[in-house]
Amino acid sequence: MPLPKIIVQIYEVQTPEEARQLAGVGVDHIGGVILSENDWRKPQLLRTVEVARTAGVKSSLIPLFMDRDAIQRLLDFYQPDIIHFCESLVANLQIAGYCRTLIENQAMIKQRYPQIALMRSIPIAPPGLTRWVPTLELAAMFEPVSDFFLTDTLLVDQSGHSGDRQPVEGFVGITGQTCDWELAARLVQTSGIPVILAGGLAPHNVFEGIVQVKPAGVDSCTGTNALDPLGRTIRFQKDLEKVRHFVDETRRAQDYLQQASAHANI
Repeated sequence: MPLPKIIVQIYEVQTPEEARQLAGVGVDHIGGVILSENDWRKPQLLRTVEVARTAGVKSSLIPLFMDRDAIQRLLDFYQPDIIHFCESLVANLQIAGYCRTLIENQAMIKQRYPQIALMRSIPIAPPGLTRWVPTLELAAMFEPVSDFFLTDTLLVDQSGHSGDRQPVEGFVGITGQTCDWELAARLVQTSGIPVILAGGLAPHNVFEGIVQVKPAGVDSCTGTNALDPLGRTIRFQKDLEKVRHFVDETRRAQDYLQQASAHANI
């Protein structure tokens, strides 16, 4: 029996031409980012969402804010397939109350926009530091109001402090570092909704990540971005060959798991 297709999700796609190119090499979810609730109306990003729809792939948007009214304006304007929230969850000192507010906001969005799927980033620390982040507990809290989880790397120090260590304060992601895959695999096994593996994934390690974690999908941002002449990542600019290689390695991993499943059933 064929295994479900592994989703390939690529982020920081902000132009229609990049969306068209990525859909052409087999990307399934094309993600954009909205940086400010005061400057959220981006005609070019709207065209990017429309190109994804025309190409038969799904669009996903991350707002780096959580004001209810601003989110509703954004959803009414863009009509994406997926809205993706990636607050770090544990950076706020009042974790329980903070998460309760976010859960209430997600419940409101799911009720008002039933046609839009809701993705929630669940933070996982790097290997050796997972005791500082209550990953599975957070997932259990958010699962009733989410359609997808995305595991992403939360940077913490040896004392468990996360604070201002994240590339975008208050949010998880774009670290370029892998999370603890053993804990990510446990989340896949216990979650009642699909889990997308993210955090430091690139063409060179996505095969290994899929085989170890067995997620419903994989996500890349930093690992498929273009580089400047000094080898530094260029935000919001994809390297098409890296993306193509990432897709190919994902499909190779899927074939490997399919063959392993077939042998196990003989």
